[in-house]
Amino acid sequence: MPTVDEILLTDAQRARLAEIRVAAESAATKPAAYGSDMDLDALGTAAARNRVASLASLEKQIREIAAEVGMDTSEEGRSGSYFQLDRTPIYEKVAAAFDEAIEIMSTEEALVRYPEEMLDRWWWRAVAPEQDKYTALVALKQTEGYFIRVKTGHTVEKPIQACLFVSESDVSQNVHNVIVVEDGAEANIITGCTIHPEVRGGLHAGISEFYIGKGAKLTFTMIHNWAEEFHVRPRTVIDIDDDGTYVNNYIMLRPVRSIQAFPIARCRGERSRAVFNSIVYGLADSCIDLGSETVLEGAGSRSEAVARTVSRDRSVVYSRGRLIGRTDSCKAHLDCRGIVLSDQSVQWAIPDLASEGAPGAELSHEAAISPIAEEEVYYLMSRGVPRDEAVSMITRGFLDLEIPGLPPALRRQIDEAIAATAAEGM
Repeated sequence: MPTVDEILLTDAQRARLAEIRVAAESAATKPAAYGSDMDLDALGTAAARNRVASLASLEKQIREIAAEVGMDTSEEGRSGSYFQLDRTPIYEKVAAAFDEAIEIMSTEEALVRYPEEMLDRWWWRAVAPEQDKYTALVALKQTEGYFIRVKTGHTVEKPIQACLFVSESDVSQNVHNVIVVEDGAEANIITGCTIHPEVRGGLHAGISEFYIGKGAKLTFTMIHNWAEEFHVRPRTVIDIDDDGTYVNNYIMLRPVRSIQAFPIARCRGERSRAVFNSIVYGLADSCIDLGSETVLEGAGSRSEAVARTVSRDRSVVYSRGRLIGRTDSCKAHLDCRGIVLSDQSVQWAIPDLASEGAPGAELSHEAAISPIAEEEVYYLMSRGVPRDEAVSMITRGFLDLEIPGLPPALRRQIDEAIAATAAEGM
């Protein structure tokens, strides 16, 4: 397949690519607004890998690791799959039953196939390449990423799945994902991001641009499994049209050196809606800076953000939430709660509400950080439960958010991971 440089582009399209590059170059050393900084020059380039004929043909260890972040390598319960190993999309497939409803490919292939749509409507249109050094890194040194499109009017019953896998140390995986759910379409996407157990240091920088059409709905579940010396920098913007709904579920239950993510939902359409649910367990020396922002512009737009965080060991956790109301008829709520299990751990809950020229906007928040309630521990101990097990049970219940739209098998998998993490933490 030809590259973008090899296909015939209009002068306007080439000018757009040059504009993106110039903007990115201007931010090549610009630190992020939040979170810890890191030296990008110390990282190498991820290697190319060979394609595979099926997910079942992956090495057993890779299959098992991918399963922990929601990948069904049998594909029986999935409508489509994408798997990227380091810099290479080694597998993508749409099930025959959904061939008319879904497109899945690398973003490089999407640029070649649909240069007009990609460059005019979706490519670096939601996320700014000059936001910081991490967006600039992806714009200047991209290592693929996925394009998923759900076509107009189609409801996809089985989840679509994607996995971004890093198998070598001290490299940066710089992916740019574009997800389009066209008017009246509905889908559930499960994305897992993870690394090989032998990987120590490295970076995953992920740009994700979502475009939710009129009356469309997307439930997007992201599961992260990293390691104690690994850095993660996602940058995400979601554009939601009239009557569109976006539901984001985020789960991270393993250590990470540092992560900084602050996805932004733009509810520009009338009666548009954004929902963020997150479950985070801070372990070891993790530095975790997570949150979400919703900008409510469309009449009748709505948003809810619910975060549950537990921190132990020497972890530092920031839980941010921002709501910006720009129309009188919008309504939104933040619910941010944390439990601290260690006298060496630090948690911050940072709600941020703004009404911008919208005196009728209804914005509210609840934020709380606390220890385990001793009366609950004593109650369980009075029933014969050992203290450590009682604390584990309470922690598990605290993290057990009722997340809508998850397939039953994935719900069980998350429940098991929460239970295991809570037990290990004791």
